[in-house]
Amino acid sequence: MSATLDELDAWLSEPESDRLEFKEAKSNFHFETLARYCAALANEGGGKIILGVTDRRPRRVVGSKAFEEPGRTVASLINRLGIQVTFEEIHHANGRVLVFHVPPRPVGVPIQHNGVFWSRAGDELRPLSPDRLRRVFQESGPDFSAELHPDAGLDDLDPALVERFGEMWVRKSGNATLAGVTPRQLLEDAELLAGNKITHAALVLLGTRPALGRRLAQAELVFEYRSSEASIPFQQRIEFRSGFLGYLDELWNTINLRNEMLQYREGFFVGDIPAFNEAVVREAVLNALAHRDYRLPGSIFVRQFPKRLEIVSPGGFPPGINAANLLWRQSPRNRRIADACAKCGLVERSGQGANRMFEESIKEGKPKPDFTGTDDYQVELTLRGEIQNPAFLRFLQKIGAERLATFGTRDILVLDAVQREEPLPEDLKERLPHLLDSGLIERIGRGRGSRLILSRGLYDFIGKSGAYTRRKGLDRETNKALILRHLIGAGSSGAAFTELQQVLPALSRRQVQGLLEDLRTAGRIALEGKRRYALWRIAGERQDQAGREQDGA
Repeated sequence: MSATLDELDAWLSEPESDRLEFKEAKSNFHFETLARYCAALANEGGGKIILGVTDRRPRRVVGSKAFEEPGRTVASLINRLGIQVTFEEIHHANGRVLVFHVPPRPVGVPIQHNGVFWSRAGDELRPLSPDRLRRVFQESGPDFSAELHPDAGLDDLDPALVERFGEMWVRKSGNATLAGVTPRQLLEDAELLAGNKITHAALVLLGTRPALGRRLAQAELVFEYRSSEASIPFQQRIEFRSGFLGYLDELWNTINLRNEMLQYREGFFVGDIPAFNEAVVREAVLNALAHRDYRLPGSIFVRQFPKRLEIVSPGGFPPGINAANLLWRQSPRNRRIADACAKCGLVERSGQGANRMFEESIKEGKPKPDFTGTDDYQVELTLRGEIQNPAFLRFLQKIGAERLATFGTRDILVLDAVQREEPLPEDLKERLPHLLDSGLIERIGRGRGSRLILSRGLYDFIGKSGAYTRRKGLDRETNKALILRHLIGAGSSGAAFTELQQVLPALSRRQVQGLLEDLRTAGRIALEGKRRYALWRIAGERQDQAGREQDGA
């Protein structure tokens, strides 16, 4: 997208509306304010927020220095809001104009920032009213699990499962009076029964096998076990077609029968961890139950391999949910099923199941849950039962379970990204000050070339202080080696400073200058010429030696 100056003039002449927002922002603009405006614009059908323009008519361009790296700002907005915000810079004679293009929200999914669904009211931002929120949620269609089945009644429910549901609800709520109500009253209170008709949710959770076969055959979970990754035929297959409350424990017990105990060794320490964590598996299955599309004919499949578990459910992610934002946004496709599961303590109504899957996997040194195979027609979740870094497990033991319990999901994800040496997503960077202050991670270098590592204290704890020193000092020597390699290749032609900056794009100008000065002081390189004509070359004798080494190679 590339706006012209004529288009900018047209925007300036328009009245400020639900689709346009103008801000001067001469020197800066707060990111949180920008995020709220973007959420409000998305909820109003999409629009633009334009920085560097006076907000009162007649408007004029004043230029803006806000968000000098708008690409990073947009990446943070996408991670926070879950919508594809874009930007462009317009170079006007009076200064830089920054335009953020905000798409409309998905159907049935209001956009929130920090827990508030924002809308615009003139020049102000206000939360969406409960009535508007209700209308938005209804856009995506009625909740299938809350609909009454036209032919199913109380006789289609398993009395033992209804009784178990009541016991679990009493235990979760602490409300002993529920123990004295009739099954009919219990189901009515849980919104699973109306008159003599039961909801689809009641069938899924409490139905008998014959009833599900007749009324809702797709509400089935199929378990398969294969003894190796290359195995095409399964060694075991079980079709669970009855109320979910009746087979959840049996499903886990079936998986656990072949749940290998992984031994990991770190120095003199030896520990055991099961390949599949019970809490993670249960949450994954419950998520499939609550989010699958029951209008589609397929079943939920749970496929177990020795060190991998796949859970595939019909229907893609619900509207507005994707692999990038599923930890921060919840939108159960089957709200009545989710409500009933929350009442009996199977899941938290706040939707923290996905968070728990990620946290527990990271704490055990395993890969994060993987949704790579997901498309518009199915959600595919892969859980891997492999310990990738035993040393990281020891780090977490050093931190301690009690202290870890105070960490949020973002804190755990930051530690995982640091130990894997992965780039830190923008939406996690807000947790850096807390973790740096706690002494769990350290920052090496400054500016764009800085990087994060786990703290020296944690390396000392596992007896690998040398590894800490190596990781901390490796980057500088590696960067010097890259400069030398480039200059050897350049030969007598040498290389300008700007060319060497391209060799190390992550480093600032000052950092590259520091490396060059170190190499020149050591007599390994030399600078010839001045200012714009200056060239760096391998120092005389070293250049000849480097040439001979290359010939010999």
